[in-house]
Amino acid sequence: MNERCEHTIHAPLGIRFTEQGPNFLAGSLAVGPSVKQPFGVMHGGTSAVLAESLGSMAAYLTLEGEDSAVLGVEIHVNHIKAVRDGFITGTAVPVHLGNTIQVWQIDIRDEAQALVSTSRLTVLVRAKQARPT
Repeated sequence: MNERCEHTIHAPLGIRFTEQGPNFLAGSLAVGPSVKQPFGVMHGGTSAVLAESLGSMAAYLTLEGEDSAVLGVEIHVNHIKAVRDGFITGTAVPVHLGNTIQVWQIDIRDEAQALVSTSRLTVLVRAKQARPT
């Protein structure tokens, strides 16, 4: 999974998928200058990117074969706690795994396991379209 994301938004932010289980996908990133806002704390968009990355990849992993794709259609993020440094880790778990719509819950925690943010991501599952040649 990490190799597939080498030339995406994951690389500059340092997002790494770290653990996969039958009902979850986890990933983390280091909180450093590149993900902070001007007041010295992690930018809220960082949580949103990590949450959508985890939920979308988790949804993709539920598909069988290469004939379907997932597309994020809505994300809702509640920011609970500010983070100044260290690592954050997010875990995506399914809420609903339908044939056309999936819903994922993503909780992001700091190194002390304090809740940093909680997100709900809705993805659309659809057949891949053939591209004109």
